[in-house]
Formats: sequence, structure tokens, C-alpha cells
Amino acid sequence: QVQLAESGGGFVQAGGSLRLSCAASGRSFSSYPMGWFRQTPGKEREFVAAIRWTGSNTNYANSVKGRFTISRDNAKNTVYLQMSSLKPEDTAVYYCAADASLGSIYNTDYKSWDSWGQGTQVTVSS
Repeated sequence: QVQLAESGGGFVQAGGSLRLSCAASGRSFSSYPMGWFRQTPGKEREFVAAIRWTGSNTNYANSVKGRFTISRDNAKNTVYLQMSSLKPEDTAVYYCAADASLGSIYNTDYKSWDSWGQGTQVTVSS
């Protein structure tokens, strides 16, 4: 498995932007699909975005399409989530995920992703 550590969360007003980063350790990082999920209290972890190992293919939840952008830098073992036009409903703990089984980026079920970071809180005020 790969070890993941998120950073970049914080407090922002509605309409603002944040960029989350996820630093990965492990020699095989560049071959893994990577994703971002989010979770609020009492709810299941929700898919946000995913990116193929080449960076050429991405997948987004409808709720964030056009506002969020996922990217990766395999040389730096880092994946990013640029979040713009933030809304109060984007408030959640955001988790970075890796799929060491090399599954599809269109698999939005969090149970299929096998490596997780500790999460970073994003709070958007109205």
C-alpha cells in the first residue's frame, strides 16, 4: 500500500478557492489511480474526483464538475484538488485515496479504494 498525507484544508468564504495536496510515499505511486473523497458527519464517504495514473483521464462527481480540478505530479508523488467557487455544501473532511489494485477511475464506491490519508477539513461559510 501507499501512504498518503493531505494538506491545504481550511476555512474559506463561499465563492472562494482552496487547493488541497496529497503527498504519497511508495515507489509505485505513479501507476495508481488517485482520488479525492469527502465525508460529513453521519454520512458515507462521497466520491469527488479521480485521475488516471497518466493524468490524461479524470472523473468528477456532478456536484463539483466545472468547479474542481484534479491533477497529479508523478515526479513529486503528489496529487492536487483545486477547488473554486466553493459552496457551504462543500464543507467536509476531504480524503485522498489510492487504488493499488489499479481499478477504474469511474469506480466511485469508496470501499473499492484501498489506501487513505488522514483527511483535511474544509469549511465554507455562507
